[in-house]
Amino acid sequence: MLRSIASSPAVQHAISWILAKYMQFCAATKVWERRGRQHLDICTQTGDGMVAAFWHSRIGLSFMGWDRRAPQTPTMLISRSKEGDFIARFARNLSIGVVRGSSRNTRKTKQKGGMTAFRDMARAIENKACMGLTIDGPRGPRQRASMGVIQLAKTTGKPIMIFSWSVSHKKVFKSWDRFILPFPFGKGIVIWKPPIHVPADADDAEMESLRLELERRLNEATREADAAVGGPVIEPAEPRPVRGL
Repeated sequence: MLRSIASSPAVQHAISWILAKYMQFCAATKVWERRGRQHLDICTQTGDGMVAAFWHSRIGLSFMGWDRRAPQTPTMLISRSKEGDFIARFARNLSIGVVRGSSRNTRKTKQKGGMTAFRDMARAIENKACMGLTIDGPRGPRQRASMGVIQLAKTTGKPIMIFSWSVSHKKVFKSWDRFILPFPFGKGIVIWKPPIHVPADADDAEMESLRLELERRLNEATREADAAVGGPVIEPAEPRPVRGL
């Protein structure tokens, strides 16, 4: 009975609203430090659409990586899973636009809406959205970048803005992504790294090199942020094995 109550749309809406307000309260009660803000400004000051990359574990306060005064519309890619249904409601309660689907494999048109989501993301970026992606989601490996974000940046010709955050008062869950639940008060930090541009004529080798560089920069920002608030420093999981090896 409790499970059926918790799965009802009305309860889901209420919980997602409460969680959104809780995250806003946590953000408002922390003393924030910001490093590398100029890298965000490089992307936003053009007024054009863009891509934003962060880790799945940092969804909770991901809105702290964005300047609400920027002209772009904050939007997020969210999977078509049951967990994704809840996260989509959470995002909308923070006035964040939502695209449903997966960026992992754009060829899977019938599974998770990959191709449709890719087109929707590209269209949103052309309409001056900041398209946020948890680039190791929805299932990992933790802190390992997927190729989807590189493909999106190549197709749209827009930069990938890279950021991470951490806080001093928090709980780190033992989930695959080491999800962070912030607590009110204490210290917070947001760190941006130089954006990545993917050339329109990039071949497979160059795209893989840029994917690894994106992963490196985002993990660098994450380690720096975790260390700045006293840890723990969350490290990446082992990468997915290469097929054929």
